Amino acid sequence: MHQDSTDPSAARPPGGPDPAPSPITEEGAEDLVRGICFKTGPPRVLGAELEWLVVEAERPGELVPPERLNAAHDAARTLPLRSGFSIEPGGQMELSSAPASSLTECLDGLRADLAAVRSALGSMGLGLQGSGCDPRGAVPRLVASPRYDAMESYLDRSGPGGRAMMRASASVQVCVDAGFEEPGPFGHGRRWRMAHLLGAVFVSAFANSPGSSGRYAGWRCARQGIWGDLDARRTLAPPLDAEPRAAWAGHALDTEVMCVRSHGGGRSAWAVPRGVTFRDWLRAAAAPDGRGSGGAGDGGGPAGPAATLRPPTAEDLEYHLTTLFPPVRPRGHLELRMIDAQPGDDGWLVPVAVVHALFDDPEASETAYRVAKGLADGYGPEAAPRNRLWRSAARFGPADPELRAAAAVCFRAAVEALPRLGAATYVVDAVGGFADRYVRRGRCPADDRPPGPEAGAAAGTGVAR
Repeated sequence: MHQDSTDPSAARPPGGPDPAPSPITEEGAEDLVRGICFKTGPPRVLGAELEWLVVEAERPGELVPPERLNAAHDAARTLPLRSGFSIEPGGQMELSSAPASSLTECLDGLRADLAAVRSALGSMGLGLQGSGCDPRGAVPRLVASPRYDAMESYLDRSGPGGRAMMRASASVQVCVDAGFEEPGPFGHGRRWRMAHLLGAVFVSAFANSPGSSGRYAGWRCARQGIWGDLDARRTLAPPLDAEPRAAWAGHALDTEVMCVRSHGGGRSAWAVPRGVTFRDWLRAAAAPDGRGSGGAGDGGGPAGPAATLRPPTAEDLEYHLTTLFPPVRPRGHLELRMIDAQPGDDGWLVPVAVVHALFDDPEASETAYRVAKGLADGYGPEAAPRNRLWRSAARFGPADPELRAAAAVCFRAAVEALPRLGAATYVVDAVGGFADRYVRRGRCPADDRPPGPEAGAAAGTGVAR
């Protein structure tokens, strides 16, 4: 999620009041979102973000004490890593590759950095575990800051799912180029739609967060259930039948603001407005009397909470975009966010290789697009991840026959494409081995694990749907 790296206060000089940036208009906000969400051109680069749980090597079922977690983070920060390194609120570690010009470059860089991190942690009696949800139950928040306090206050309004997401979830996020501006096999509109339809296949095939009780009992991907129910809007995909830039800009501006940093109130001042979309905030600032004129969330009326906020800036909008958690997030490139963290030292490379093959090899991409079109009827009227296809993927995994058949075709296409993309033999073997062990047998990594308490803990009081 890159939450540490997106903290607007991180670059502020200590001491003294912060400067007040210039306000942004509604038209300027729409232009900014449209300009940064899809950077089009020939697909050339690949990236991946890997989140890991930190566990006791000899007692992986026990929570690691905070002082040991902090020492582990400090040790990892001192390593000469090529990847970006960050800490999630529950102490999860994240490695983010630099944009790579080939699959080999991406995987080699991450494998080398992971080996260094594992060595450093191993000397402390700790290890890394790949799991979509922490199987150890309730996890305290390790990273303390006023911004995280504000985020948690906002997420608590929808139930306990927000805390579970922040503290106890982990994923493999794969980043691919948006594609060409023009329509065609590698056009950004087709890749955008395909990512959402194939996303359910990825949820199903790579499910690795079995739930034991509560709302998600029996689900193969409880993590996706938690994410899907987290918030009324911010975890949803925009309409896929609309032009991608316009759809994403409208979706972003019509989503509630999570928290607002005061420019004049010092480093620790964060407000948590209620029912205020970013468009409400823009219109409230633009109103002649300084009060809102209404909007999607109707928080900008004369007495609405938007009227109490300072005018929004481009920096506020850029931060707001980082608090949107759809299954596919456009950040110039496409960030696929729906895949659970995978078991084993190198399990993560399978989804990275499969996504790369299906999006960037011409033959595999054509096959994947045909599969996506075949799934379209099952998509339903609701947006991902709340429609029938995505809910079935998270609940049943590849036991859903439609998703199992789609995964089999996609994995076969990926295995055939990887040598054409210059993938090493061990990568092709890893993807083929995953297909043999799971996909062709209608299984997923969750089937190798006993259900954990995490989903029941997250859903015990119900998460808003």
